[in-house]
Amino acid sequence: MKHLISLFDITAEEIESIFTISAKLKKELKEGKTHHILQGKTLGMIFSKSSTRTRVSFEVGMYQLGGHSLFLNSNDIQLGRGETIYDTAQVLSRYINGIMIRTFKHSDVEDLARFGTIPVINGLTDLMHPCQILADLFTILEVKGRLKGLKMAYVGDGNNVANSLLHGCAKVGMDICIATPEGYGCDEGIIEEARSDAKKTGCKLVLTEDPVEAATGADVIYTDTWVSMGQEAEKEIRTKTFMPYQVNKKLFSHAGNNAMFLHCLPAYRGMEVSEDIIDGPDSAVFEEAENRLHVQKAIMAMLMQKL
Repeated sequence: MKHLISLFDITAEEIESIFTISAKLKKELKEGKTHHILQGKTLGMIFSKSSTRTRVSFEVGMYQLGGHSLFLNSNDIQLGRGETIYDTAQVLSRYINGIMIRTFKHSDVEDLARFGTIPVINGLTDLMHPCQILADLFTILEVKGRLKGLKMAYVGDGNNVANSLLHGCAKVGMDICIATPEGYGCDEGIIEEARSDAKKTGCKLVLTEDPVEAATGADVIYTDTWVSMGQEAEKEIRTKTFMPYQVNKKLFSHAGNNAMFLHCLPAYRGMEVSEDIIDGPDSAVFEEAENRLHVQKAIMAMLMQKL
């Protein structure tokens, strides 16, 4: 594993290693044990999109591993003023030990990895959100004790989170059913990639427009905001289109026994999810948010320790 750009690019064994290291680092942090795994290492964090969880979890994670992080707003570096990604990747590779980028175009992440000589971590693009999904799967593993054979239901917009859930569930052998309105489905290329992995792991991959079909018998119900960054002009039409996909008590009643609710946050209560679900006993959204820290520490340690 040289980079973390897409979950399709890494193996199930590498995902298992990430979870093993995540659990160890999480346990030792609770015990007050400090680490110097990345002492003397620096992570450059490029943000074209603002963030709470991504910035704080990566910055704190580097500190806890003994390293240092640099916040690089796209307006503060020459990349935001027309410098090529090739030049940026070449220069940063001579200064720092790793790059985390949260941006719009997925090709920007791929180009940074292609032109640079240091690890690149995809903190989010409009196409994928792999770090989030690794934290999600790790949270499910903590609660359920397994992933293979469980059913994930995702209800809402076929966005970057849904795309990476397809990759992640197929890779670990977890059944997944995604319910989206017509015209708001997942990326076709990612669907095909996930199907190829699903054939290897034996899991079921179902795409539907029916939220009840997705929720029926599910061990996990997941949703995300209906209006992602950059889609604010579509808010009115999206709200009307997606309201039948709200995760509420009625929809949750179709899930299996002891089903859990996940949301990558930020959440808009009364929109994609009702308050009684996200704030109820079946919700694990804050454990899920916490696990971004532990999983990303594992990723950084795996990618940057030996540099």
